[in-house]
Amino acid sequence: MAKEIPVEQLRGRTLGRILVKMGVLTREKVHQCLAVQKKKGGGVLLGQVAMELGLINEKQIRKALAAQRGMEYVDLAGVGIDKSIIEQVPAQMANAYRVVPLEYSKTDNIMTVAIDNPDNFKATDDLSTLMGYKVSAKVTSPADLDEVLKKYYSKEEESINDLITQLEQDEFLDEFQDRDQSIDLSELKELAESNPVKKLLNLVLLQAIKDKASDIHFEPFEDEYKMRYRIDGVLYEMIPPPKHIAVAISSRIKVMANLDIAERRMPQDGRIPLTVQGNQVDLRVSILPTMFGESVVLRVLDRSQLDLKLEKLGLNQEDMDMIRVLIDRPNGILIVTGPTGSGKTTTLYSALKELNTIDSKLITTEDPVEYDIDGIIQVQMKPDIGLTFASCLRSILRQDPDVIMVGEIRDLETAEIAAQASLTGHLVFTTLHTNDAPSAIARLLDLGLEPFLITATLEGIIAQRLVRKICTNCKEAYEPSEEQLLELDLTPDMVKGKQFYYGPGCDQCNQTGYSGRLGIFEIMTFTDDMRELVMNHASTNVLRNAAKTNGMKTLREKGLNAIYDGLTTIDEVVKETVMEEQ
Repeated sequence: MAKEIPVEQLRGRTLGRILVKMGVLTREKVHQCLAVQKKKGGGVLLGQVAMELGLINEKQIRKALAAQRGMEYVDLAGVGIDKSIIEQVPAQMANAYRVVPLEYSKTDNIMTVAIDNPDNFKATDDLSTLMGYKVSAKVTSPADLDEVLKKYYSKEEESINDLITQLEQDEFLDEFQDRDQSIDLSELKELAESNPVKKLLNLVLLQAIKDKASDIHFEPFEDEYKMRYRIDGVLYEMIPPPKHIAVAISSRIKVMANLDIAERRMPQDGRIPLTVQGNQVDLRVSILPTMFGESVVLRVLDRSQLDLKLEKLGLNQEDMDMIRVLIDRPNGILIVTGPTGSGKTTTLYSALKELNTIDSKLITTEDPVEYDIDGIIQVQMKPDIGLTFASCLRSILRQDPDVIMVGEIRDLETAEIAAQASLTGHLVFTTLHTNDAPSAIARLLDLGLEPFLITATLEGIIAQRLVRKICTNCKEAYEPSEEQLLELDLTPDMVKGKQFYYGPGCDQCNQTGYSGRLGIFEIMTFTDDMRELVMNHASTNVLRNAAKTNGMKTLREKGLNAIYDGLTTIDEVVKETVMEEQ
């Protein structure tokens, strides 16, 4: 007969000891299981052996595993849960995190939930972050949890439209119409804890992560409040919530990111770490005061979507070989250039990941640090306290690195120290904002870097763009019009025998015709001819022509190849690349 023993007395003990204490197994039976476990070799769990021998059932083993972590086991079969408790956790959240609320104490703000895996502590952490509860968890069986989720949360999940309707009818929130500047701190705290606001925000976040959005925008205007997602580089507007909840949303986000909710005049930055369906997601928060309230942008960094390998960047074999030659140099500077959001950081991270071996020391200076990577020392810039790229680089050189990544060369001082680092035997990766690879040299000269330093240190420049890929589910061949071809400076004769594709739109790509993005790269290796041209102050056009003579394919040419390979459309290449000047 199993004995009821307080879980505090069982926490941290061995499983065999717990099963004996609970009266489920005798000491002899535990020794029998241990002998079988030893015979079977490593990796076989004691509980598994006991179940195979028919000594215990799954429920007993779950109860013991829960007790080992100091958690109670709860049998949910036939248990009724009050509707008001169920409403505290939105359906999307309950299903995504596999949690069911059991009790809620308003006085202590403690929410007791059931989970089916005692190791699912992230679910309780995120429930606490997203909903603001203190969470206490009990363990149940997966079958019981499925039953309860089905019973209480299988009805059609709340949509953003439903929640916006609830927000419009909420009497408490309605009191804040036209009171933007006259809200005191106690009211801000109350707004941040408003249940409809929490529900809307959680739904927006979960939906954005599911749709693989890279950014979520909450924007106040004079007469409206907008919510927008950026997916594959394009912004899509959602149904706008009522304008008077703007303060409530920004206050709730500040609470989640541990920012100062009373500060509404200065910009603030923070982060919200989450785990959604087993995937680690980082939300980088940026809050900017505007004329009509606070504009909030959340950058979604979903590690499950990040595959930092050079092979995954969309490079062809020739480009891959060229980049590998550049990153295997013992010293020198490699610049990746392109506009904001063109994937420069991802390219550099992929190169760093390739070089991240036990015999190399890699240090990065970033603003901000986008992803933390094991084995690489990453430094976050803090200009407000004087921690800039330039000041940090000096210290980094005393840290005995092999490879240094400088987030961005913004001024002459940073450029000079990067060149100095390269001359003293370090490989330096960095980024610039220019339209193409040859323009990067003009940019360095504009900053004031001496031509002899550029020629002595620069090894290569990679310019890149991201173009949307045609959805493979609805991809169709078509004949482009003469006007479309003219945009690429092509004639019908030039494209004879070439096939063009587009996506008319389907459910899988949200009727956009595109799914995912692809990098196109212009790789300029620095040869002796190029060095001579730089020393002679040659123009960007001359440098571009020399690079093309040496085999460089321009962004436009790479874009055309992607069109001919059926990967992207004419519109995307026209939008992201420019015709080369002759």
